[in-house]
Amino acid sequence: QVRLVESGGGLVQPGGSLRLSCSAATSTLSIATVAWHRQAPGKQRELVARITSGGSANYADSVKGRFTISRDNAKNTVYLQMNSLKPEDTAVYYCNAASAAWFRAYWGQGTQVAVDS
Repeated sequence: QVRLVESGGGLVQPGGSLRLSCSAATSTLSIATVAWHRQAPGKQRELVARITSGGSANYADSVKGRFTISRDNAKNTVYLQMNSLKPEDTAVYYCNAASAAWFRAYWGQGTQVAVDS
């Protein structure tokens, strides 16, 4: 069982920044592809950014140039640095981790991000 814990959400003004963290309490994330997804009220969950175990990253077009995903294997944590935040970035952000060694993917409980003046 892999338990993912997200943190770092909150309320921020437009143009501000937040850094989300995703950590695993009892399993190593270094072997996993880790992704951040988000779900806004009334909308489907969407992929925001993904990073492979080798460090390759990709992003949704809506966040390219503003968000950066990174991983610190020594801390067993994946980060999502979010800059130049917009009201449309308001959503619950979820961490997802998948590895062939686990035979399945796991989700965190989500962290709320609100962008509002």
